[in-house]
Order: sequence, then C-alpha cells, then structure tokens
Amino acid sequence: MIKSMTGYGRSQQTFASKDITVEIRSVNHRYYEFSSRLPRAYGYLEEKLKTLLNSKISRGKVEVSVIIFNTEGVDAQVEVNKAVAKNYVDALIDANEYLRIENDLSLSHLLRLNDVFTVTKTVDDEEAIWQNVSTVAQAALENFVEMRETEGDKMYSDITARLDFIEDTVRIIEEKSPETTKNYREKLYAKLKELLSDNNIDEQRILTEAAIFSEKTAVDEETVRLKSHINQFREHLKADDAIGRKLDFLVQEVNREVNTIGSKAQDLEITKLVVELKSEIEKIREQIQNIE
Repeated sequence: MIKSMTGYGRSQQTFASKDITVEIRSVNHRYYEFSSRLPRAYGYLEEKLKTLLNSKISRGKVEVSVIIFNTEGVDAQVEVNKAVAKNYVDALIDANEYLRIENDLSLSHLLRLNDVFTVTKTVDDEEAIWQNVSTVAQAALENFVEMRETEGDKMYSDITARLDFIEDTVRIIEEKSPETTKNYREKLYAKLKELLSDNNIDEQRILTEAAIFSEKTAVDEETVRLKSHINQFREHLKADDAIGRKLDFLVQEVNREVNTIGSKAQDLEITKLVVELKSEIEKIREQIQNIE
C-alpha cells in the first residue's frame, strides 16, 4: 500500500492534572526531516518524539506540536520569606521616623521588593510525562498514518489508470510500427515508378532500402523494456515499504524509452501517441513526488 507524504494527525487526552495535545503534519521532502514545537520545559521530549515518529514515517518534512496544560493551574510553589519581609518593614518604619514623611506602606509595596517571595518550579517526573505524551503521540500518529494511506489509495487508483493507458498505447504502437515499414516500401516503389520511364524497377533494391528503414525505425526493444518497467511499477505499488525513490527512478526509465520511440518514429500517428504518452508520464511523475 502506498502512502502520501502529506498528512495530518491530532490527538488530545488528559492524564491526572495534565491536558496533552499532539499534532503531526508533514509535506513532501526527499528524506525524513523532523522538527518540533514544544514548551520550553519539555525540550527533553524532542529526540524521543523524533524516534517514535520515524518508526512509522520514512520520508517527508514532519513537524510535531505538543501542548501540555496543567489543569490544576499549579506549575510552581510560591512561599513568603517572612524574615526578609519583616526586615524590610522594620527598615522602612525606621526610615519613616527619621524622615518624618507620610507612612503609605502597603502589602503591594512588598511585592516589588527582592527576595520577599520565593518561587519554586514544580519538578515533573520526566519518565511519567513521556509515557503520557507518547500515548497521545501514538494516537495522533495513527490518525496521521491513516490520512496518508487514504491519500495513497487515491494516488494508487490514479497512477494505475494511467499505467493502463500507457500499456494500451504501447500495444497500438507495436501494431502500427510494422505498418510504417510497409507504407515506406509502397511509397518508395511508387516514387521510383514515377521517376523511371519504364517498369524496370530493382525489387531487391527496394527490399534492401525497406529493411534498412525498418531497422532504423524498429521500436521492438523499446516497447519490450517499456512493458517490463510498467510491470515493475505495478509490483512496487503493491509493496508495503517506502517506494517513492524506486518509482522516481522507474518513471525516468519509462520516459527514456518513450523518448527513444519518439526519435525513431517516422509515422505521424505514432508521433501523436508518443506525445500522449509523455503527457501521462509527466502526470505520474507529479504524483510520485508525493509518495513516501
């Protein structure tokens, strides 16, 4: 089953006091390229997520976003340093008695003073956090892969239909190719008959010229290789592993054979068919750029 390199997956779950959301999205890329958006305090999750996603994703530019929200709203403990606060107040009272100014000291003033409050960040259990995040990430990854496979099914149908068209067109070219030699021989005979005043035409010479023409314009080898490439193409499309690069190579080989047929063709109908083949091959090439 082929997979698209474009995909999106999301999952959201709550564990104890943590609400966790994971989103995964990807676009085309030649290799597996990973980037993440994580809360600053959870940077240690990046490598773990990269490895987890790489187990299911071989190619594509992948971005994962993780949001961790504390539902209890407590990420830190705040304590009052009472001794420091009392010393500040005593010092301010002494200063007021000395300066004899209005005493407008209030609790809000203490908030601006250093060391009155101590903020202690709550220490999370990193392994427990990872277990929770990985659970959500797995669910998002399943949704992500499902979307890729759905897109892959559509691409498979489109590509196989175009391969059918190419095969049918190649069969027509194979049927028309011998007719080209026959038509050439008949035209050559008619031309010589027109040019010569008598009917003394060297039949052997005409056969020799026709044979030379046939050898130059024969496309049997190209059509045989072309059909072989198409068979390989179909086999790869049914594989379960990443096949994008293999298909990219094969489509180049298919295009090369069609170009050779086009350069050999001395028949207008075959030339038109080659143009149609190249159009279909280009559409297949565009599709496989998005295959993993």
